[in-house]
Amino acid sequence: MSQNSNDLKANADKTMPEHKTINPIIILLGILLFAMLLTYVVDSGSYQRDGKLVVPNSYQTLDKDSSLSNLFNIHNIDDENIAQPVSLIGVLLTIPEGLERGAGLIFMVLIIGGLFGILTKSGAIDAGLERLLSLVNGNIYLLVIVLMTVFSAGSTFLGLASEYLLVIPIMVAMANRLGMSNMIGFSIVAVAVKAGYLSSVTNPLPLTIAQPLLGLQIFSGADIRFYFYLVFLTVGIMFVLLMVRKSGYVKDVAISFCADKLSVRHSLMLSILGLSIGFLVYASNQWHWQHHALSAYYIAICIVLAFVSGMGANNTANAFVSGMKKVLLASFLIGIASAVAVCLEQGKILDSVVHGLVSTIGDNNPTVSAIGMFFSQLTLDFLIPSTSGQAAVSMPIMGPIGQLSGVSAQTTLNAFLFGNGITNILTPTSGTLLAYLATAKIAWSDWAKFIFPLWLVYIGIAIGLLALSVSLGY
Repeated sequence: MSQNSNDLKANADKTMPEHKTINPIIILLGILLFAMLLTYVVDSGSYQRDGKLVVPNSYQTLDKDSSLSNLFNIHNIDDENIAQPVSLIGVLLTIPEGLERGAGLIFMVLIIGGLFGILTKSGAIDAGLERLLSLVNGNIYLLVIVLMTVFSAGSTFLGLASEYLLVIPIMVAMANRLGMSNMIGFSIVAVAVKAGYLSSVTNPLPLTIAQPLLGLQIFSGADIRFYFYLVFLTVGIMFVLLMVRKSGYVKDVAISFCADKLSVRHSLMLSILGLSIGFLVYASNQWHWQHHALSAYYIAICIVLAFVSGMGANNTANAFVSGMKKVLLASFLIGIASAVAVCLEQGKILDSVVHGLVSTIGDNNPTVSAIGMFFSQLTLDFLIPSTSGQAAVSMPIMGPIGQLSGVSAQTTLNAFLFGNGITNILTPTSGTLLAYLATAKIAWSDWAKFIFPLWLVYIGIAIGLLALSVSLGY
């Protein structure tokens, strides 16, 4: 890395105000305790289910003793028709259960951390970035536009999300090389992926579940969602470019980059990484790989890179462990985030929250109803961050409400997509977001402050697009 780049990074660090950030473990533990409190103040209830799908109009309240004496309960009630608030011992037990539930994602993040530990130690990442930045003369504005377009296209057309965990460390390293913070590099990926998910033009993850539940042909309405995608992507790119400018990046400042050709070893390692990402995209969509298969695939990549790196078995293993250590804390956070859902399920209040949100949606004005659906989904996603899980719970209920209020099935779908996508930009209960932040070494609180203005803008855009959809009869 050149001296000019080091000076830029040092100056940027000096100008940044020092502040103490709250440890993310404290934030998530606070949310977990709040979830426990909700099991005492919110009535418990449940919908009947056909498999994983909720049966509309089947909600029933459950008997529950909400007295504070339950705080010290040791035993749980197994009767499905009787509810019980979560005790202090029970809330502690949700953490290991959450770790077990999120184990697939946790191990995948740890392995990816180790993979990039090998790449970083070998020098392949730094060498590749030097070459890339020399080709575009360090023009971050051009890179932001091109890269965000590519990343968002993979998200909105193919449903790529966790696959981009491999890309985030490269984007962070690129931003650092230009004298900018991890946040800028991270936002290039995160904002692009979320912009793509908001519209989900042909994203199979939500559409193959939500559209049949609404009586729609899978992937129907893609033409209108494509225009929505362009709106969200354009605003997202403008936001990131603005943040780049506000970060102090000056295009005219001369930064010298090494334009030498890559060594054979570095070229081979980066080629393996690129081909691995390409095959990963194909395999994930063709064979529907889940966390275990993905983790095994990443391990195989590590073995190949270790052999090619020429660092020796011991040094490579040390680099792998060093990379894992850097994402260990955030991996634990994924387990605590999963514990929140476990707590709400044990208190049997998730269905009650869904029922309460649905009851607030009016059925007189189609525009008001569509916006009400959107805000219901926006709130519900804090409790059910899983896109497919939220679709299975909410779509069977939202569909009939849309019919009664004159909201079309496609607009009901968009209210779900917008609400789910916008909340997932910053919700601390999203395992995928925490995994993203882990690989970028960014605290959730810092990300929330950074992205909050765009979050509000996206809410305003979503409301406007839903109102437009109703007026057009879409």
